[in-house]
Amino acid sequence: MKSILIIGLGRFGRHIARKLLERGNEVLAVDSQESRAEEALPYIGNIQIGDATNEVFLNSLGIPDFDVCIVAIGDDFQNSLETTSLLKELGAKVVISRASRDVHAKFLLRNGADRVIYPEQETAERLAVTCSADHIFDYIELTPDYSIYEISVPKGWIGKSILQLAVRTKYNISILATKEHGVVHPLPSAEYIFKESESLIVMGKNENVEKLIR
Repeated sequence: MKSILIIGLGRFGRHIARKLLERGNEVLAVDSQESRAEEALPYIGNIQIGDATNEVFLNSLGIPDFDVCIVAIGDDFQNSLETTSLLKELGAKVVISRASRDVHAKFLLRNGADRVIYPEQETAERLAVTCSADHIFDYIELTPDYSIYEISVPKGWIGKSILQLAVRTKYNISILATKEHGVVHPLPSAEYIFKESESLIVMGKNENVEKLIR
């Protein structure tokens, strides 16, 4: 369990807060608009209304006590930049800031952000990948060249084992898990025999995975 500060209660901020609370974390949410705070109050119990660009207000929250601070402001880049900078100045351990453009990300990283996220861009990329191929169910980019994919079992693999197929040697990918009826079974053994009713979670170079599913 971690103690997490979320600044900005738009749709993205509210969604992150809910997911963090579901995982048992302690969350304090902050927004400058009372209407947004009231909308989120039914499922986020700990909310404060205030201006996160105000150093006195931000300092009153006890910034060094939080394990992670998330700047989820999406409609005002200047406020996001000022808040990110202030958080670091006040002793934040880790600052994760939202960006919508590369130029924004550069400024955020220069002014204290430890990590920058692109919610809209990342969603668009995942949707583009999954919609472009019938055999890809999910996708997470690790680097520009390597990703994790959830794919259907290639027809030629059904009834054969990982060892028999020499998956890593022949296809240059790693089988991280199998998934059947929503249940994930991690790290199958070399003797595991593939079934048509399951999907595979694999990691590898994008071009190698794409060759496999063609």
